[in-house]
Amino acid sequence: MPAFPPGFTWGVSTASYQIEGAVAEGGRGTSVWDTFAHTPGRTRNGETGDVACDHYHRYAADVDLMADLGVDAYRFSVAWPRIQPDGVGPANPDGLDFYDRLVDALRAKGIKPLVTLFHWDLPQALEDKGGWLNRDTATRFAEYASLVAGRLGDRVEQWITLNEPFIVTSLGHVLGVHAPGRAGVEHALPVTHHLLLGHGLATAAIRRHSTAAVSLANNYSPAWAVGPDGRPETATDDDRAAAQLYDVFHNRLYTDPLLLGEYPPGVETLSPLEGLVLDGDMDTISQPLDALGVNYYNPTAVRAPQPGADLPFDLARLEGYERTGFDWPVVPAGLRELLVDLLHQRYANLPPLWITESGCAYPRSLDDQDRIAYHDVHVRAVQEAIAAGVDVRGYCAWSLMDNFEWAEGYSQRFGLVDVDFDTLVRTPRASYRWYRSLIRGE
Repeated sequence: MPAFPPGFTWGVSTASYQIEGAVAEGGRGTSVWDTFAHTPGRTRNGETGDVACDHYHRYAADVDLMADLGVDAYRFSVAWPRIQPDGVGPANPDGLDFYDRLVDALRAKGIKPLVTLFHWDLPQALEDKGGWLNRDTATRFAEYASLVAGRLGDRVEQWITLNEPFIVTSLGHVLGVHAPGRAGVEHALPVTHHLLLGHGLATAAIRRHSTAAVSLANNYSPAWAVGPDGRPETATDDDRAAAQLYDVFHNRLYTDPLLLGEYPPGVETLSPLEGLVLDGDMDTISQPLDALGVNYYNPTAVRAPQPGADLPFDLARLEGYERTGFDWPVVPAGLRELLVDLLHQRYANLPPLWITESGCAYPRSLDDQDRIAYHDVHVRAVQEAIAAGVDVRGYCAWSLMDNFEWAEGYSQRFGLVDVDFDTLVRTPRASYRWYRSLIRGE
């Protein structure tokens, strides 16, 4: 494989609720995911993140795994309820101490910490007051960001304020299949705006304590128009119009405000902007970013809605591609299209990009050749984008290890490292060794 630009960063990613466990230790409060996972029928087999990978107690050994892998960076998230059990007030010392130890352990091994402040585990006490439907949560988020940056800001390489606001909005507040389990299309724009406002307020708070880069990571997905058979070649003009509108809601809604300082035309069909967006909000949201995180898994197949449908588009199954164990299509061309067409060519002021998540779930195996093939073709797609002029600075594989996969419980395995959830023994897979060789340039 051709060499990447000098200084290109190789990393792995995880998230707090998916790996830490120890949900009742160290003064940690309850999160919306604790509540959601313990509600019957919400997760597969009723599984929870109570123990997960027990990273809270085993972090030192996990850092050793990363050091052996040879990664330059580790993207992890801070659990807001560990820092502020009720989402307000002074920091919980034990919570900050845990992340302090983790950051020091990473630095001791030469691994740069990339810290995500919100990877979905909102304190339940804030959700009880309306959560992201409540504008005040954006202010509370900035206060939390200030506490974390004040303690860790001298050693963090990059801050990521929010992870995948599109998923928080769509799955957590429109469809109700993720925490907090709210359902209603009318929630979409208020939740989005308060998340983005929180990002802007947190960005200012971080910069008062830290000179590290500040970014946001979104789940991006090219909208591919398809016909009745799920194939792009049979799409009609109506299907293409529906796909263009879906692109607004999935991609532009979470990027135009950041880079252009305005919401894209069409979003007002979700709910009125009047009374939601106050004077100064868009300036706060559109503060210059030092980087932009890109999480990519697959394109979204879109077709025209059926008569009487509630939404102006219909999501379909994309046919003609190999599929992961999660039944997601494997489409590396979608990553190149996203980086080149939907970001580089669309935004003149685009900051440097990071692939903050790229990965796949397959049935449990140590000889995971499918995962190797997946990462290989997606890394090559990143190379093609760089050759086309896109400034991509790093690639973080999702995930370091198998973990609690949200509503799917422990049924989907994304890890370069296998985790036996009965014993919590970690075993590196073939993909781990492949990635190590890639990082070494072998």
